Amino acid sequence: MIGRKSNVGGLLNPPWMRKNFNSHSGRMFSDRKWIVPFFASLFISVTLLLTAAFGLFFPSQSDEPLPFDAISFAKQEDSSGYFIEPELTSSLEEASSVMKMVPPRLAYLISGTKGDSHRMMRTLQAVYHPRNQYVLHMDLEAPPRERLELTNLVKADPTFNEVENVRVMAQSNLVTYKGPTMIACTLQAIAILLRESRDWDWFINLSASDYPLMTQDDLLHVFSNLTRKFNFIEHSPMIAGWKLSHRAKPIIVDPGLYLSKKSDLSWTTQRRSLPTSFKLFTGSAWVMLTRSFVEYCIWGWDNLPRTILMYYTNFLSSPEGYFHTVICNNNDFRHTAVSHDLHYIAWDNPPKQHPLSLTMKDFNKMVNSSAPFARKFAKDDPVLDKIDKELLGRTGRFSPGAWCIGSSEGGADPCSVRGNDSVFAPGPGAGRLQELLHSLLAEESLKKQCT
Repeated sequence: MIGRKSNVGGLLNPPWMRKNFNSHSGRMFSDRKWIVPFFASLFISVTLLLTAAFGLFFPSQSDEPLPFDAISFAKQEDSSGYFIEPELTSSLEEASSVMKMVPPRLAYLISGTKGDSHRMMRTLQAVYHPRNQYVLHMDLEAPPRERLELTNLVKADPTFNEVENVRVMAQSNLVTYKGPTMIACTLQAIAILLRESRDWDWFINLSASDYPLMTQDDLLHVFSNLTRKFNFIEHSPMIAGWKLSHRAKPIIVDPGLYLSKKSDLSWTTQRRSLPTSFKLFTGSAWVMLTRSFVEYCIWGWDNLPRTILMYYTNFLSSPEGYFHTVICNNNDFRHTAVSHDLHYIAWDNPPKQHPLSLTMKDFNKMVNSSAPFARKFAKDDPVLDKIDKELLGRTGRFSPGAWCIGSSEGGADPCSVRGNDSVFAPGPGAGRLQELLHSLLAEESLKKQCT
């Protein structure tokens, strides 16, 4: 029986099979390279499975729930980028209480129309600084030849090519005087500046008939000592008077929104009542706005900027009301509005539709205003040469600053060699601007914000 059992065992596992099996198993277990990766993968899989399971059953310990429909486009290391609504208040408080150590950067829109290409270049060169960003827009009324000329003038400048901070808008828009097309063009330029650079702090809009009264070194030096929360936008409530009757109640249509050729505004016979969900404000169309505020106007996470934009689509002189109404109807920004447009502008008494053109007789008034900009100037008016010589020290392409470290011997351009653009050489203009801001930011002045 023992032999049979042995024989049966032999039948079930004959010698040749046992030999073959042993040879394969030996090879299999002798090669142990797969063991470590196998158990490592098993360990990671189990860990991930347990993490997912615990994440589903145990809520986050954060004090505030994450917003369901809000997405932040800012990188974690740059909280000054794009805001989401729950973060707005804390971001503004941080901006107001913590001074940035780096000097500010400005973003300019310079706009013009037919015949303005050389005026735009002159204004650009007068306000140019390597730290800043610039967008130029020549509207569709200008012929293609002139728009191409402006583009070629920018491309031909070696400094612009090297720094790459000047852009000519490829898309030219129809801009109707007093119509919403001007606001649409401004918002497009802001969107381009936001897309192209994340470093600038204030947005400034100028036209070809504007000109600076101080250097960029003066401006940047003074604003280096200012928190980045203030919006300079001259404003007042539209409570009563002719503006309510002639601007708020009429309904206008701007053909520039849907036609390819420029034409005057159209007026409807119907009039509308005043809005009750927000208050109307009016003021100057020339502004200096913080990046955080214009981001809010573009993104509009609480829909107020879009709602007001749609309202102003049929509003006469919407450039003199859109930003003003948005900022004064938002609780987070209304206390950042400083009622000044940083321009010297001369008007008739009583004021007419257009401001007076500035000439030599206005030079002292411009200087004494302490404003960094003035308008409007006729093309190549002699007072511009006086401003270049006495206020800007401009003899070459640009208004010189500490960043211009080249030699000026023999009429050479010192700005052809760039130095450190974070170093400034402020002049008398900086002192004038400091006095202006001191009065604008006084406690009594700030109490009048949006009131």
